Amino acid sequence: MLINWYPGHMEKARKEVKKIMPSVDVVIEVLDARLPNSSTNPMIEQLRGDKPYLKVLSKADLADPEITEQWLAFWREQRNTDALAITTQNVSIARTIPDRVTKMVPERSRRSLPISALILGIPNVGKSTLINTLVGRKVASVGNEPAITKAQQKIKVTDDFVLIDTPGMTWPGSKDEMINYRLAAGGAIRDTALEYDDVGIFAMDYLLQRYPHLVADYFKLKNLSDIAYEALEQVAMRRGCKQGRRVDFTRAGELLVREMRAGKLGRISLEEPFVSYHQRG
Repeated sequence: MLINWYPGHMEKARKEVKKIMPSVDVVIEVLDARLPNSSTNPMIEQLRGDKPYLKVLSKADLADPEITEQWLAFWREQRNTDALAITTQNVSIARTIPDRVTKMVPERSRRSLPISALILGIPNVGKSTLINTLVGRKVASVGNEPAITKAQQKIKVTDDFVLIDTPGMTWPGSKDEMINYRLAAGGAIRDTALEYDDVGIFAMDYLLQRYPHLVADYFKLKNLSDIAYEALEQVAMRRGCKQGRRVDFTRAGELLVREMRAGKLGRISLEEPFVSYHQRG
């Protein structure tokens, strides 16, 4: 599945990031903890040079905790990089970010000007929520649809720490269709750019490999098929997703994906480190 969804304002954002990068001290990238590799923007690595890099895994309360720990360890092994996982339920962890950033640029903290951090993230990963948490009030728009933020802004967090916010950046699809499927399943792609029956089959196939017990328990299916198409049909029958006598796979796929995104099935990660990181297309 190749997804071509690249609003014009995102190309503008890329140019703005390239222009401002030399003047910032640290790059903060907000990732979806359920798909940290797929939700990282490869353009950031190309643009940041040797800038210190803080990867923030948001929505960690929805992700498999063991896999999240593996991701944190993986990122911390990378050059000039730190990582932490955050949730909206425990904002105290997010509020350690200014101190973490200060430690990443000790020579900069001794100067009179505040440390500037460029904060980036593809659509719908929780960047605006994090900004509001750090500032302590609503300064960035938050929504469940991708691409809420559309204009660059400078935000004072403390006298010594300033965030530079840019519109969410994505790219016009990946050569690896698995990355596109993960992004679609996680909610980083507008619904108008995907087909729920297709994404639903992908999601079910992955769940059957890694979390079949969560599917069976949530949908109360005693004899869950190990074939994705058949398992999605079972979900459709269980939840009444029909068009006349026919199974409505679009409705069933949307139901499965939305319930999974909301964490109703349980804590699920859609990829693991050490394998998926080297498969980026």
